[in-house]
Amino acid sequence: MRLVLLTILVMCAFAGNSLLTRAGVGSGAIDPAGFAMIRLASGVTMLAALVIWQGRRVPLWGWTRVAGAISLAVYVIGFTLSAQTVDAGLGALVLFGVVQISMFGWSIFTGTRPSWRQWTGAGVAFCGLILVLSPGPEVNVDAPGLMLMTLGGLGWAAYSIAGRHATDPTAATAANFLLALPIVALALVQTQMTITPHGALLAVISGAFTSGLGYALWYYILPSFSAATAAVLQLSVPVLAIIGGIAFLGEAFSWVVVIAAALVVGGIGWAVTGARGA
Repeated sequence: MRLVLLTILVMCAFAGNSLLTRAGVGSGAIDPAGFAMIRLASGVTMLAALVIWQGRRVPLWGWTRVAGAISLAVYVIGFTLSAQTVDAGLGALVLFGVVQISMFGWSIFTGTRPSWRQWTGAGVAFCGLILVLSPGPEVNVDAPGLMLMTLGGLGWAAYSIAGRHATDPTAATAANFLLALPIVALALVQTQMTITPHGALLAVISGAFTSGLGYALWYYILPSFSAATAAVLQLSVPVLAIIGGIAFLGEAFSWVVVIAAALVVGGIGWAVTGARGA
């Protein structure tokens, strides 16, 4: 039960990132560079303080840190830039759809083949995601934005895979945030930046709570799941983001969303309850 509650909390945090980023960047309250850098800096501050308070150190060296920092930076860059034009729900759908495909592919590549229940559950859940894309004019589709979100999904998949063997999730996440910050700054920095107090607050909440603590918790629970199950679990995030986008950001509502949500949640339940060692 504890693992279930922690998993739900993490998925809500991931959905919260989509809503916060879209609310800040999409509204023009803050530019992508400002949001990304404040988000990472806030995450570093929160996590480093927690690690130091517990009497531990932040590990800044090693190939694991390089992989974590680069993959996190790729995710943040793609994810934040796409929030300018892509709705929170649709963006989360593309992001975690790419994550699912990437992690299933990695699972097969490394010889850990998904079970038939994981395959069928993922298939049902993925049908729910495809259904959300089907309304046509009701969905705001921006091709460059979706390409950027796809890039973000590849980065997040790599970040999740790299984090499966972290021995100290909180310290590892703090190190990844710190090392990713200069990469993101170099990639996104510009001469004129727009940062309002409201936009900065959204970035701080995203960085310190839904990102920093959320990612540390994700690193903590990842070893409890196979790569395939972890991929399927994350398909709940688009549903949460779609519901949140409708409720808080005024994004379009359709009964298709209700049907898609049932397919995604049902597929996840089928895959996870029948997965050995999940």
